[in-house]
Amino acid sequence: MQRRLRVWDLPTRLFHWSLAACVVGAVVSVNIGGNAVGWHFRFGYAILALLLFRVVWGFAGSRYARFASFPPSLGAALRHLRAPSAASAPPGHNPLGALSVYAMLLALAVQAGTGLFANDAIMWDGPLKNLVSNAASDALTRVHKINRFVVIALVLLHIGAIAFHRLARGHRLVGAMVRGDALIDPADGAPPEAARDDAALRVRALVALVACAALVWALVSLGGKTGGGF
Repeated sequence: MQRRLRVWDLPTRLFHWSLAACVVGAVVSVNIGGNAVGWHFRFGYAILALLLFRVVWGFAGSRYARFASFPPSLGAALRHLRAPSAASAPPGHNPLGALSVYAMLLALAVQAGTGLFANDAIMWDGPLKNLVSNAASDALTRVHKINRFVVIALVLLHIGAIAFHRLARGHRLVGAMVRGDALIDPADGAPPEAARDDAALRVRALVALVACAALVWALVSLGGKTGGGF
């Protein structure tokens, strides 16, 4: 009989869904254009703050949120793909999911970072555009525009992988990221260690998030004007 194991702490779950909402908001707002582009910038700043938080939480978070628990390994990811469909899923990120996480964080970091220096040659400039030359800003703008397709492709790949695991492996990854618990089979051996998810951990996460948001605010204020984003 399967039992529940706490895998994802509340800060990790809130990070995941907040990042997803901000990415959708950034893409939608920039495609609407006009005054909605202002929200595109705000979503971009929120994404940057969340990414900084995730880096911190990769070292200070609970067991399965830490980078040490899911090191990137192409070989392990290939072995995971070849595993039989009945194989039980390990707690936390599986090897394929680990590669997806690192790729997504890197692509979003490039997107948010280049947005700080980008321009649209009309009326919107990134908050740090004046810190670089026009040529450098134009080059970063090109990277910003191209990389958005990388981000969108990774998001679609992520959704496809979730569907694959649900339909082919029977693993309910979305439910685990909502509730925080994964189903494990005691017959597979000694039960793995549950993730910590207490009040002290959540306060630690809140302090880290506020610090990251303050850092982004200070960075954006350095340019002295509204801009940037996705």
